[in-house]
This record gives sequence, C-alpha cells and structure tokens, in this order.
Amino acid sequence: MSVMRRGREDCLGTAFSEQDVIVFLEAAGLRDPEEVLDDPRWIQWSGGRVWHPSPYSG
Repeated sequence: MSVMRRGREDCLGTAFSEQDVIVFLEAAGLRDPEEVLDDPRWIQWSGGRVWHPSPYSG
C-alpha cells in the first residue's frame, strides 16, 4: 500500500485485509479511515484482488 503525501509516494507495506488498510491510513495521519475505504477519490485499488465491503461489517 502506498500513500501520496506532500507530492511524494511513500510505500507503507502490504495490506492483506481491510483492517490492515485502516491501520496504514491511521499511521499516515488520516482521521476516520473507515469512511474512505470505498471512496475512489481516496483509495485506488490495483494489483491482487480488489477489496469489497463485507455485508457483515459495520
């Protein structure tokens, strides 16, 4: 997972689950990362399987 900060792309690591993505986004300083998981303006999924919200989460 990479994040764009200050015009620079930083690699945060590999996310294997929704919780991994949340932890990475929190570490990058994003408040309420759960709110942006399915927002294409914030998250661009590439490589591997694309995450889809669980009907059982929330």
